[in-house]
Amino acid sequence: MLELVRSRSSLFTLPAKGAIPSDLSVGLAQSDDELEAIQRLRFDVFSSEYSAKVAAPGQTIDKDAFDQWCEHLMVKDMTSDQVVGTYRVLTPHQAKRAGGYYSESEFDLSALGTTKDSLVEFGRACIREDFRNGAVLMMLWSGLAEILKQGRYEHVFGCASVSLRDDGVTAATVWREVRDSVGQNGMPVVRPLHRYPVDQLDSDLPAEMPALLKGYLKLGTRVCGEPAWDPDFNTADFPMLLSVSQMGSRYRRHFGFES
Repeated sequence: MLELVRSRSSLFTLPAKGAIPSDLSVGLAQSDDELEAIQRLRFDVFSSEYSAKVAAPGQTIDKDAFDQWCEHLMVKDMTSDQVVGTYRVLTPHQAKRAGGYYSESEFDLSALGTTKDSLVEFGRACIREDFRNGAVLMMLWSGLAEILKQGRYEHVFGCASVSLRDDGVTAATVWREVRDSVGQNGMPVVRPLHRYPVDQLDSDLPAEMPALLKGYLKLGTRVCGEPAWDPDFNTADFPMLLSVSQMGSRYRRHFGFES
């Protein structure tokens, strides 16, 4: 692993009810074994929590054609040498080599105009359930920030996936909370290729916005269109766009974009 940050309780660790009893390290996968560990974590999380169909019968890893073109960020518990969190990152250069972005299998990105040529795509985010106290997520975000700073990238795109195991109740809640902001202040609006009919659901049923999506919004990320339906992952995927220069000043300082 190409290490970016290691900390028992670092600058990037949020206050939590219970301290993590281990060292954490975040970096980029550098070997086939590390990539397989990441793919196995993805399979475990997506199949158990989303009922996702992410592997052929008998396989226990989640992989696709984009993995070979991506950088794979991971957080390790150094005491057990286990991968406990991950994102994958597709840079503009690598997206051209891959023939496009993964998100283009779900959305028409033409409305992004020239911004599309400079996007960094983040995806396949997951954290092992027993490490979801905030620390691992902030370690991952610190690693992502380092990638953005080193590459001098400005625009980030990705999908925030909302499970449909509750028949779309949470997805309807999310859409109700964000729909009025879509397209505001010059924000481009992308179109889902297979639209999830979130407006037809009973949005009055009680549900909470997922913590990860809420975190994205706090960072300054904006929903830039209606959600797409991903039947393999059993999710409604909300398109998210972040411009680093428009990130809230608190988070720009926190992640080292400004002093």
